[in-house]
Amino acid sequence: MRRREALTLLTSAAVAAASPSMGAEAVQRRPIPGTKETLPAIGFGSSKVVSEIPKHGPAPLAQVLDALVAGGGSVVDTWPRDFANDRVFGEVIAAPNLKDRLFVTTKIDRTGKDAGLAQLKESMTLYKRRVIDLAQIFSLTDLETHWPTLQEMKAAGRARYIGVTVSQYELYPALEEFLQREKPDFVQMNYSITERRAEERLLPLARDKGVAVMINRPFMNGAYFQRLAKTPLPAFAADFGCESWAQFSLKYILAHAGVTVVLTETSQARHIAENLRAATGKLPDAAQRAAMTAFIDKV
Repeated sequence: MRRREALTLLTSAAVAAASPSMGAEAVQRRPIPGTKETLPAIGFGSSKVVSEIPKHGPAPLAQVLDALVAGGGSVVDTWPRDFANDRVFGEVIAAPNLKDRLFVTTKIDRTGKDAGLAQLKESMTLYKRRVIDLAQIFSLTDLETHWPTLQEMKAAGRARYIGVTVSQYELYPALEEFLQREKPDFVQMNYSITERRAEERLLPLARDKGVAVMINRPFMNGAYFQRLAKTPLPAFAADFGCESWAQFSLKYILAHAGVTVVLTETSQARHIAENLRAATGKLPDAAQRAAMTAFIDKV
């Protein structure tokens, strides 16, 4: 039995458990500005589960990706860091049941033009992609060097979309300056019910410029759950179909019109299925969002 076939058999039970039932609401899709393409509003940040491949093998990754697709998702955000792990990641996403159903990103996090080009080439080889869906500059690393590289890559048809990322407030001024003079297809930034500064300038600016927005750190890398571990979900959360603390933050984020996709990081298929449900049904209105922030700020 081939390794890829074995992975498919290993994950079949998880896929069945995570698949939406007949008649379940579809995950909301949002447009990429300036195009006719839409993306599911909940995506998957894969760094943690990929980094755990040496310890747990590829099965947890395959299970989450199968659950993502079964639940109506497709966006998989990556950060290349380890050659061996990325090679296995590439084998998993090249499986027949996933290969043409995922929107896959990659990033440059090295300095220097040659190093950046080499990293992009290596990632695309390992991911078994002749064309990457989205190439990004991680944390604005060597921005002035790599931005022309990404523009050339897109013009050559090697990347469908290009963009930049930040995940900390310290980089907000530099990102704002970049957005004032350039128009990436995507920008990725940290935003959640507990990290709301993007609402002030960056989200409105990206929307005005027609830039798609991916959100990272919706749960503050797990600190959000630790903060709320002993706090029951407020009763009013049921008014907009919120089932969990994860959905509480996700629904808050998704209620902002400037958000395209929220990236959620997990190693469990049931959690990705739960996250996807946040993009179904009702979202909180302005008054409910105000109540949500007031509640969180008191915890």
